Order: sequence, then C-alpha cells, then structure tokens
Amino acid sequence: MKKAKIYKPSKSAMQSGNKNSDKWFLEFFTNDTGINPLMGWESSTDTLGEIKLEFSDKNMAIEYAKKNKINYEIIEPKERKLVKKSYSDNFTK
Repeated sequence: MKKAKIYKPSKSAMQSGNKNSDKWFLEFFTNDTGINPLMGWESSTDTLGEIKLEFSDKNMAIEYAKKNKINYEIIEPKERKLVKKSYSDNFTK
C-alpha cells in the first residue's frame, strides 16, 4: 500500500515574505533506497518518491488520498511566534 505525507512547507531562512506559503503538498515516502554501485549515489527503484503533488488546501489533499486509497500522515505546520519590537525599546530600558 502506498504511504504519503501531507504537509505545508515552512519557509526557508532566505525567505522574508509569505508568498507560496499557503500551499499543501502530498509527497510519497521512498522505499528500497540503496547505493548505486557505479556512481555511489543514493538511488531507488520506487518512482513514487519523485512525485510531489500540490494542493490549495489540506482538505483537498486528504480527499485525493482517500479517493486513491493512499495511506497518509498529516504533518501540521508550526506557527510562527511574532514578537513586536519597537525602536524606542532600545533606549527606554
């Protein structure tokens, strides 16, 4: 049975804005990884590991997984903690 994870990616350290942070992804787990004896790279015969499906919300990804009989695991995103800072705080403490 196919197994996948449904997640919302966190932004990288190089991103300051929130563009493209509202999409959810369904990505299959890779099975049977091994080392290619010729080149030494990690390889697999499982081509589902190369597929990454994009959805506009979490419910659409869950419906797709249920409709196609895919076992799935939902990874909830971590919420950012915003600390409001003021320039004047540098001088009033």
